Formats: sequence, structure tokens, C-alpha cells
Amino acid sequence: MALILLIETSSRNCSVGIERDGQLLGLIEQSADSYIHAESLHPFIEKILSDTKISAKDLEAIAVSEGPGSYTGLRIGVASAKGLCLALGIPLLAISTTAILANLASSNLDCPQHIIAMIDARRMEVYCAHFLRGGEKIISDAAKIINEDFFKPLENKSVLFIGDGAEKCREFISENHLIEHALPGASMMVSLAEKKFNASAFEDIAYFEPHYLKDYLPGISTKSIL
Repeated sequence: MALILLIETSSRNCSVGIERDGQLLGLIEQSADSYIHAESLHPFIEKILSDTKISAKDLEAIAVSEGPGSYTGLRIGVASAKGLCLALGIPLLAISTTAILANLASSNLDCPQHIIAMIDARRMEVYCAHFLRGGEKIISDAAKIINEDFFKPLENKSVLFIGDGAEKCREFISENHLIEHALPGASMMVSLAEKKFNASAFEDIAYFEPHYLKDYLPGISTKSIL
């Protein structure tokens, strides 16, 4: 049970929320064609604290999306979260961007058994992870090329592809597959942040870095994520 500031900046959506004991108290977010995080994140944080009449000194933790996602967006979000944690003397929680998308999908009662969270990289590339309905991650984050080989293990499975990279799957999907375009946001982080806080799953603020997947080298991969 905690009062937590939520920061999600891994995509074009600049999103800030506050939650207390698993309940979202406020949300401010804006998505645009270009990244607005540098100029918007701190004003959003100040406004949500003002709107909810919460003092920064009353915050008990800050949760931030750790990636994968936009290099620039993640860098800004994580740097801001770390700075606030150090200034306020409170812990840092890191939430996987793919887990945030899977959490959104799982909130729908009609969600299929399998969820592939997809974040647009470039061309036909995505950052993705495979989850079961309910949030269990069975294949970790990886950078993949969308091609026919990617889908062979999924042909007979009921699957939801969710995220801003999901649209790249449209020409390959079968009748068992669904697509949902979505950008991760702070409202989807509430239960994930609460769970991590209760487990004291805190990051080392001094050494924590976003999960960029920077070691990925572009190329045609024949390996599936499954």
C-alpha cells in the first residue's frame, strides 16, 4: 500500500499518473507526432501534484517505464525519476514497457490466452515479448523482424498483438489473431507498481539504466520469439 508517482515515456505518449493503494488518483498524458517529453514531463508532474493536492514530499516511491522503447523518451523519463527519487529520498520502481501493454490487454475479459506486446522499432522491426493472459511473461523482451517465420509457432494459437508495432502484423495474421493499437500509459502501471512496491522490488538508483535493447543488430532473423 503506497502513494506512487507513475511515469511512462517509452513512446510518443508522455504520461504521468499518481496512485494510492492500487487506485489511480490522477492522470495527465499527451501523445503527438513528435516527442514532447523534454518540454512536457516536468510540467505534467507539477500539474498532477497540484490537481490531486498531493505534496511531492508525501510520495513513497516513483515508478518509471524501463523500456524497451524510444531511446530519447526512456532516457528523459528515467533521468527525471531518478532525480526525484534522490531529492525526495524515496525508492525507484522499474516497470517493463511490454508488461504495461500486456497489463492493458489482460484487463479485457475477452483477451485471448496469448499476448504479444509489440513496440515499434523501425521498418519491419519490433521490440516484443510473449505473455499469457494474466501477465505471466513466458518469452522475454527481444528485437525481432516481422516476417512469416515469426508467425509459424502462433498459427493455431489465439493471440492478441498489442502496441504501436502491432499493425506491422496485419498482412500475416490468421483468423485466430487480433490486433490492438495502443500506446503504454501511466494508468496501466498501477497494479504493476503496487505489486513491486509491496515486494520491495526497488532499483539501485545510482546504477539503474533503461532497458534499451541497444545490442540489437538489424538483420533478417529466422528465429521465432516462441
